[in-house]
Amino acid sequence: MSQAKVDRYKEEKRNRAKIMAKEKREWMLMKIGGAVLALAIVGWAGGSVYYNVTHPVKEEAEQTVEEKPTYTVNTSALEDYLGALELD
Repeated sequence: MSQAKVDRYKEEKRNRAKIMAKEKREWMLMKIGGAVLALAIVGWAGGSVYYNVTHPVKEEAEQTVEEKPTYTVNTSALEDYLGALELD
């Protein structure tokens, strides 16, 4: 059992440079991927804001020109009911 540990240690020591290089490569790829993702999100948000500022929505412009309908509601029955409750 002890000899197996020694053999594993020697094998790891022989490949230590390769293992460290692989770990560095993976870490660098993760950093680059995160930076690309962050850049894409910031670019998308900036482009969206720019587009919304430079291209006004047509629906808003049309609504300001059109008259909105008005409605009236007869609430006399409700007022009578509420007035009767306050007396009790």
